[in-house]
Amino acid sequence: MSGIVPGATPAAAGGPEHVEEPVAYDAILLASFGGPEGQDDVIPFLRNVTRGRGIPEERLEEVAHHYRAFGGVSPINDQNRELKAALEAELAAREIDLPVLWGNRNWDPYLADALREANERGYTKLLAIGTSAYSSYSSCRQYREDYAMALDETGLAGVIEIDKVRQFFDHPGFVQPFIDGVNGGLAEVGDASKVHVLFATHSVPTDDAVRSGPRDRDFGEGGAYAAQHLAVAEVVMADHPGIPWDLVYQSRSGPPSQPWLEPDINDRIEELAADGVTGLVIVPLGFISDHMEVKWDLDTEALETAQENGMKAVRVPTPGVHAAFVSGLVDLVLERRDGIPTAERPALTPLGPWFDVCRPGCCENIRLGFKPALAGIAP
Repeated sequence: MSGIVPGATPAAAGGPEHVEEPVAYDAILLASFGGPEGQDDVIPFLRNVTRGRGIPEERLEEVAHHYRAFGGVSPINDQNRELKAALEAELAAREIDLPVLWGNRNWDPYLADALREANERGYTKLLAIGTSAYSSYSSCRQYREDYAMALDETGLAGVIEIDKVRQFFDHPGFVQPFIDGVNGGLAEVGDASKVHVLFATHSVPTDDAVRSGPRDRDFGEGGAYAAQHLAVAEVVMADHPGIPWDLVYQSRSGPPSQPWLEPDINDRIEELAADGVTGLVIVPLGFISDHMEVKWDLDTEALETAQENGMKAVRVPTPGVHAAFVSGLVDLVLERRDGIPTAERPALTPLGPWFDVCRPGCCENIRLGFKPALAGIAP
């Protein structure tokens, strides 16, 4: 079975679900979505995001006003700078000699720039941390495709090897900030007569959702993507058994004819208001930082919907640079560097610990087909 995982280190190349062999990585590759940093960047950035999808310019202009409302600057790049600095500080505090390189999928600095830097500094074994915790095409496989494209673009295939940490949706470091946030949010709306918690994540096409995760497991409606969110929400709400909650979706962008995961958060807020709910705790469960989908779709649109319906609502923080989250990411790196046995890896839901090496056909995008992707068994 050797060599079935393209571009991997020898320990991962044979495709084990969990790599329990130590690997002497040279550096960490922090991989993110990217975002514009000025008004002139907005449309070129959106063209990057939607390349190959035939999205008309007028639709891009509709989305552009979200960014223009914030001066054309997405907060995501500054948040990644803060996360990179926090990771470097945590690594230094633990005396772990692993530099952190940062590259984006859709804006400067690009992943290809990070790989060129790695090559210039003599790094050949990189461990990638994608800034998305869950399994789906856009939150996992597309990152893996972009690693492959970056190696191809730079001509560094065969020179640099790239593995990735497991999807960390149920790692304690990711979950603890949400537990803290919900506790604080419930205290803040505690005087409301009827309280409801809404766990919000990015909607995805239903066809993509049902193909999220490995093909040989049935995760039910919504695939692994929905199942992972629901499992984490149950953990977060374990200390609040009497408080109702839902998983809701936001930020859909497809045509009305294409089914996406529902319910939409704004529709659900209106339903809850009609049912007499007066207090809302909105939890951005699908996001690691306060980027545009959080600042616009939740802090602007969802909170306005709640206010219009006479509800007291609070949006709790994303993990950001929460100490538990930063420490947890370093722990995930050490899992792979040190080959920690699977039985010793922390996971707060029965779904984990998730795979180190993505399984064959994992997280297919049915519209685009299978493109070359690293850190997983082909296709």
